[in-house]
Amino acid sequence: QVQLVESGGGLVQAGGSLRLSCAASGFIFSIADMSWYRQAPGKQRELVATVGSGGNTNYADSVKGRFTISRDNAKSTVYLQMNSLKPGDTAVYYCNANYHSWTSWGQGTQVTVSS
Repeated sequence: QVQLVESGGGLVQAGGSLRLSCAASGFIFSIADMSWYRQAPGKQRELVATVGSGGNTNYADSVKGRFTISRDNAKSTVYLQMNSLKPGDTAVYYCNANYHSWTSWGQGTQVTVSS
């Protein structure tokens, strides 16, 4: 059974930091591309960052220089280090695993940034 379990969300003041974690199980983690998405109220879900199976990374322009995605294949876990948080980063953050046409989502973790 595939599971993606996010943790680390919470309430933080603008300028603060949070580290999200996504623990994966039920599939071969090392071959999957792992991503973080977010969805703010009334908005579409958007891609935040991706780390490929080979370790390459990509970021949305809005988070470049502030967020860092990383993976630990030994722990089947992907992380999102978020620094210099802004109120506009407030959203539910979702972990995603993707391999060719297969994809799976976590349940999401709320991040709220107060001004």
